[in-house]
Amino acid sequence: MIASIEKTGEKYVARFERNLDHSAKEVWAWLTENEKLSQWFPELRVGELREGGYMTFNMPDGSVEKLQITDFVNRSLLEFSWWEDSVRFELNPRANGCTLTLMETINMITDHTPKDLAGWHVCLDMIGALLDGKSIDRMTEWKKWYEEYVQAIGK
Repeated sequence: MIASIEKTGEKYVARFERNLDHSAKEVWAWLTENEKLSQWFPELRVGELREGGYMTFNMPDGSVEKLQITDFVNRSLLEFSWWEDSVRFELNPRANGCTLTLMETINMITDHTPKDLAGWHVCLDMIGALLDGKSIDRMTEWKKWYEEYVQAIGK
């Protein structure tokens, strides 16, 4: 299902939710252990996993950007800067698994916004597939969801 996108004040919040049949502990590992993280987001790495710590993003030109961790609760909450925006992962236990919520707070909608949203959508689908021992084609899925987010942003 496509993310909900709501305007809150001067910003926008895109909210993705996935109900996973895996424990919060298992899902947390896919968000915070670099060997797992690299399987669904090859450019992103954990630097220092704590509030005030950082994530790193390997740019195509070989440079590395540091993204500050702005909120952190072990095994349940990870929020970090996403350049001018922010990304927040929350894990909430439920019967037979957990709910993974990702919220991207967006300061300004740009031509790049649907690309980011499609990317996060596919990342979450990849986490679910990997947890289930499956795989999906990242680029094929991204192209499909990109068109959906272009339309959603246009509304």
